Amino acid sequence: MSENDSTRTPASKAGRHAAIEQILSTQAVTSQSELREALEAMGIHAAQATLSRDLLEVRATKIRDAEGRQIYALSDKSPQTEWGEEGAEQKLQRWSQDLLVGAATADNIAVLRTPAGAANLLAAAIDSSRDDTVLGSVAGDDTIMVVCTSAATADKFCNRLLGYAEGNKATDA
Repeated sequence: MSENDSTRTPASKAGRHAAIEQILSTQAVTSQSELREALEAMGIHAAQATLSRDLLEVRATKIRDAEGRQIYALSDKSPQTEWGEEGAEQKLQRWSQDLLVGAATADNIAVLRTPAGAANLLAAAIDSSRDDTVLGSVAGDDTIMVVCTSAATADKFCNRLLGYAEGNKATDA
């Protein structure tokens, strides 16, 4: 926003959230102090503890951008269009590496663990990968249940994501 812009953001929680979403969808923000500066430029003042809560509430989490920097991203925004072109499998690879904490199977269900607040991001990457062996996924705060076509495909799926988390590259197989 420029000084000549007549649009004002209310000093409410909803106004802060809208401003944070606008900033994160248009700028590469690497820290809470950068976010605070951007908010202050809009006339919104917030304490660090408030920003921490706001980031959780808007479901922002850190991901790697095309340059390898850790930046905040919104779970309902697609980094594919905002932070550089990449295929769905490469996005799944990158987010598995950044977010996957653990994986296990129970019959045809893969159970994936992430840091708090990050499950939706990884689940969105899983859904956008359009894996034929995945019937669907359900994400909570830090856990994702992925229903696969069989126990064998669930095991193979977990192994693939764990491989990505360990730095193995996606292949065009």
